[in-house]
Amino acid sequence: MSDSRGNQGPEEEDLAPAGTDDTTVEALGALSEALETVERARGQLYGFHQLTGGADLTLDRAVELLRMAGHAAHADLVQREIVGRNVVPDRWTFQLVEEYDDTYYRPFVEVEERLRRELAGGRRHLYEAAMKEARRTHGHPQHTARP
Repeated sequence: MSDSRGNQGPEEEDLAPAGTDDTTVEALGALSEALETVERARGQLYGFHQLTGGADLTLDRAVELLRMAGHAAHADLVQREIVGRNVVPDRWTFQLVEEYDDTYYRPFVEVEERLRRELAGGRRHLYEAAMKEARRTHGHPQHTARP
């Protein structure tokens, strides 16, 4: 059945493959939601990396100004104790980002993709697509199933 724009309903890729039960769709939705949260956490980790690196570079100006103001010992203290310091033992922020990516992020993405491939034919956001179909007002021009 078409709506007023000739829209037929959800596209094939928005429907769970035949034989995929609602609990599996919900489980894949929860897995996808968790991955979205990890994506946000990863973004914040990159923000932490960039902010910390920027602060470290700004210290060069602080050291320079301390020297210009005649505070060489204080400039030396900042230079020796803070500039270029590890943020955790043996690590700069870029190393934290790389280790997070290698140890947690990439395996998470790979498992999520594998489960979608094996349980839903690789289709993404089936839970959300079902929610859209259930919540939209059929026939309303701003509630179409398809673009």
